[in-house]
Amino acid sequence: NKPPGKSARVTAPEYKPQKVVYDVHVKTVAAVESVLDRASYLSSITGADPFDQSIVLVLHGPELSFFAIKNYSKYKSLMQRAQSLVESEALTIKMCKIAAQSQGYAPKDIHGFIEIIPMGDAEIIRLQHEENHAYMQ
Repeated sequence: NKPPGKSARVTAPEYKPQKVVYDVHVKTVAAVESVLDRASYLSSITGADPFDQSIVLVLHGPELSFFAIKNYSKYKSLMQRAQSLVESEALTIKMCKIAAQSQGYAPKDIHGFIEIIPMGDAEIIRLQHEENHAYMQ
């Protein structure tokens, strides 16, 4: 029982700065960490230039509670990492106001490094069609 063919071929294309919107609707800290990992790595391999690239995470699912000020002690390391990525200009994190309200959160309840937008779906569509962001899930 022999494996098929040779091992994988490694290529090294040069990646230019990108405009990307991540549609984030996840349930676990691990899933948020995974999105942060991917966005951070994308930023680093494309030059991490805030003038040439835009990496936006739009939050509109169960993960919103991780970003609530009252839950800071429980999710401290996740929040510190997310804030660090935002402050380094590697990415922007936006939160759907409608989703936040449906979970009982007002803008005053959410960490200050998060931008509250009227509707997550509308922002994802706007970023794709008006600002030419690629869509990622």
